[in-house]
Amino acid sequence: MSKPVHVSPSPVSITARIAQARLQLTPSHQQIADYVLKHPLQAATMPIDELAAAVGVSVATANRFARAIGLDGYPMLRAELVKGFEAMLAPVEKMRVRLEKPGSAHDAFLAVLDESQNNIAATRAALDPAACAAAVAAIAGARRIYVLGYGASGWLAGMLARGLDLHCESVHLLASVAGATDGARQLPRMGGDDLFIVISFPRYLRDSVALARGAFERGVPVLALTDGPHSPLAPLARHCLFAKTESFHAPNSETTVLALIEALVSAVALHQRGTLQNAARMTEAVLPWLHGAGSSSVSVSSK
Repeated sequence: MSKPVHVSPSPVSITARIAQARLQLTPSHQQIADYVLKHPLQAATMPIDELAAAVGVSVATANRFARAIGLDGYPMLRAELVKGFEAMLAPVEKMRVRLEKPGSAHDAFLAVLDESQNNIAATRAALDPAACAAAVAAIAGARRIYVLGYGASGWLAGMLARGLDLHCESVHLLASVAGATDGARQLPRMGGDDLFIVISFPRYLRDSVALARGAFERGVPVLALTDGPHSPLAPLARHCLFAKTESFHAPNSETTVLALIEALVSAVALHQRGTLQNAARMTEAVLPWLHGAGSSSVSVSSK
């Protein structure tokens, strides 16, 4: 039987301490150690019976393993593993709670709509007037605007770029099929009279943070749409707009961010001159493609 290795729990080094204790463990406990070290994220989400089945040992052996490395039991081991993955595991844990109390499809609709309503209300209540004014002024005064978002934020970045394009002379969407390298190639072209807008929420993507840092280091003003002052984008941004994005079924609820984007675009439209003329020109340009818009039509050839 393994002799307990007495260590003080640490939120950072639990896997390192398991690796250090491995040679002092029994063969069955070494099997568990190897699994945990190879799959720390999975182990952090597994109940004890699932871990035991995955490794091929008994539940009692899994519990003794936790004690063998100096912990009070398996719940403490799982808690220590979770500490290293809070942001990544939060949606998984929320989903686990929801699945324990399943409801009807109608209940799911209501829950998500209530969630979105609460997020928007919280975002509205925390909105800083000075931050709103500064963000709009930065957009209005920029020579060129670069909009960046990856992952789920890529779609949001596209919506923001599309909205700003109607009111600003030079808007460039960096969330392209070329990926982060395209954004990196654009950095040398940016200057202090441009604006770099980045959108990122937990789980923050490294590429978004790295490119925002690149813009910051070049002296390019950064406007960040993110979730709060704790975001890794906040220290890099001259201007920040925060949105609450709590979700029970996903890493983030995108509803609030989209509402914030629509509000930002509307505020820019009210600030810019020529908004009505631009809107009229755009409507005239797309008129032939609008169903039921008079007798105008677009012929499509199959040649």
